[in-house]
Amino acid sequence: MTRYTSATDADRAEMLAAIGVSSIEELFADVPVSLRLRDGLSLDEGLSEQEVHAELRALAERNVSCDDEISFLGAGMYDHYVPALVDSIISRSEFLTPYTPYQPEVSQGGLQAMFEYQTAICELTGLPVSNASVYEGPSAVAAAGYIAKHTNGRRRFVVSRGVHPHAREALATLARAWEMEVVEAPLEDGLTALPELDDTVSAVVVAQPNFLGAVEDLAALAGAAHDAGALCIAACDPLPLALLRTPGECGVDIAVGEGQTLGNRLDYGGPSFGFFATTEALIRRIPGRIAGETVDVDGRRGFVLTLQTREQHIRREKATSNICTAQALNALAGVIYLSWLGRRGIVELAELLVRRTDYARRTLTALDGVDAIHEQPVVREFAVALDAPVDAVIARCLAAGINPGYPLAGEGYENGLLIALTEQRTREHIDRLAEVLGEAVAAERDADRSHAGVSG
Repeated sequence: MTRYTSATDADRAEMLAAIGVSSIEELFADVPVSLRLRDGLSLDEGLSEQEVHAELRALAERNVSCDDEISFLGAGMYDHYVPALVDSIISRSEFLTPYTPYQPEVSQGGLQAMFEYQTAICELTGLPVSNASVYEGPSAVAAAGYIAKHTNGRRRFVVSRGVHPHAREALATLARAWEMEVVEAPLEDGLTALPELDDTVSAVVVAQPNFLGAVEDLAALAGAAHDAGALCIAACDPLPLALLRTPGECGVDIAVGEGQTLGNRLDYGGPSFGFFATTEALIRRIPGRIAGETVDVDGRRGFVLTLQTREQHIRREKATSNICTAQALNALAGVIYLSWLGRRGIVELAELLVRRTDYARRTLTALDGVDAIHEQPVVREFAVALDAPVDAVIARCLAAGINPGYPLAGEGYENGLLIALTEQRTREHIDRLAEVLGEAVAAERDADRSHAGVSG
């Protein structure tokens, strides 16, 4: 828990005197008037501790208990079980409190945690180099684009519509600053349909599985990118990689992704961490930092901070990154979770997801008014089209205690619904979803017919 130490008027006066000014106003005298707040901050009067506690308690009571709602919401963040072991270890003070170590070799435990994390990410992705994390999945995609830009100097990115929309937005935002063009490749029957690639394309950016849940042919996409002299960047969900061919096996140059599914809770959207793995050819452009293994003068195993491209550690003009601590604590949770699962456990978890997702897909698409958007293989998520207004259907499901998924109207599927499975969704939960979703679609279709009859 963070400690709060109040400052009295006498304390403030003593601090101001120590730095040679007489008032707060004098302290900020060099700030131009045009940049100062004219009317102060529009804040309510302060509350007592008891009043604050009552206010927070009232807000907390508005939350819906996870026991009250069965959720099939995914779209990048997933309700996986997090074992108590994760919180137990990351709450230890030596992991919970440190910032970026400026004498890193003193922090052997922290460096070993980074090294073990990197090793796990390399094994998952099939690539030889991993950094010690970035902030989250979308910024990892943007950082990969930056590497491509500096590697080949080309001016265009071709980005699949199957890449998470947040990642597409992050890349587009930074690409504008780099004066680069972003071209989107459409999905056809759920899979990326690349346009003709020429020598202006810096990188092809795809997802595995993609945003509609479909398993892409990464080898073919990477081959097309390389034929045009471009890099291939794959944004991956880490758990399906336990079953699918790894990005490294498929020829991908940079594999990135969102690490929330690895031992990190949903927690209102964060924090989580992003993973970043690449080939040895790109090692000196990788953002952040890399921990390495060595031996000391006595031959004992030790760990060092091998490489940093951060501007605060090397000459600014040579830097390719300003990422520092990133999400090291969340990445530590990730490697603890992977160690808890083990090599066989992660495969069994992925197989369980495949079986339950297949059952859910077959069960739901058998309903009247529910059709598959594509027929491609899926692992943990799939997209359906409803013969009813999706927002109204979702509202009816929520009223019945079911969150049926993520609406896909923003992705061009007017009444599309993206449904996600985790190991916490049982067969009984899926059957309940089918019952509630079927009733909601039928009710909305009846409402539309009644409205049409009245209008006629």
